[in-house]
Amino acid sequence: MASENVCSACSWSPSRQDGCRYHSQIKLFYGVSDRGVWSVGSKLVIKDRPARPPNSEAVNIAFLQAHTTLPIAPIVTSWDEDGRSFFVSKRIPGKPLNEAWASMTAEDKHRVAKQTSACLDQLRLLHSLRVQTVDGKPVFSAFLFPVGYGIPHGPFSSDQELWEEFAKALQHVPEHATKRLRERMPTSTPYTFTHGDLTNVNIMVQDGHLTGILDWESAGYYPTWWEFVSAGISGEEDDREWKTILHEYMPAYHNEREFFRDYYALSRYPVVNERVERLLQPPC
Repeated sequence: MASENVCSACSWSPSRQDGCRYHSQIKLFYGVSDRGVWSVGSKLVIKDRPARPPNSEAVNIAFLQAHTTLPIAPIVTSWDEDGRSFFVSKRIPGKPLNEAWASMTAEDKHRVAKQTSACLDQLRLLHSLRVQTVDGKPVFSAFLFPVGYGIPHGPFSSDQELWEEFAKALQHVPEHATKRLRERMPTSTPYTFTHGDLTNVNIMVQDGHLTGILDWESAGYYPTWWEFVSAGISGEEDDREWKTILHEYMPAYHNEREFFRDYYALSRYPVVNERVERLLQPPC
């Protein structure tokens, strides 16, 4: 008898399906890398991801519920087990912005951007003396620190400490280019509570209005310019369009964005593009 194809996510097989009348209302609706998100009926969501690197989603949401009025999914429970981290929350109504985008009017898109920016205004009132999580631990951001995924960073209490961490990605860059970049580094204070990943997958909408912001696992206190700069990191065309509109309603940090783009380009050295060639030009 030939072996059956068994679903690696739920262990279901065609013969098991044929042998009963059960139709599961627990569905895997999102998966990337080694993590997945399941819907339980229409009311709950279960996130299943590795326990390492640790994530701060539960503590972040509890903190935000205590200090803001942001539309976020209430926590039901969370726990770690056998190297995995499980997080159960209520489900926010609507659908992800990436799914709704094509059917939205320009007015809808700008309304959602304005409503998202109003949420970010609340975050910008939350400050810390250090770059850290809300409970004083290192942050995990492969965007801000392009030296690899799952590496803890901080806490940092000064621009110099932050630069020393940045410099770990520049060890092979010529000294004159590194020195010039350091001279341009913008001040990072006040360290501000930041989501850091406002991709269209993490924005929930319904009837042209914002209903929720998802994925707070890497949020924490970051340089005050990081929310604006990170919102300039985009993937496919719809996400680029979304973030271009969102930028219109956010406090602008254009010089800081150019600094970070130069820093990131140099961190890829010896990969060279036009930006890197300009940055590597010797001093006059």
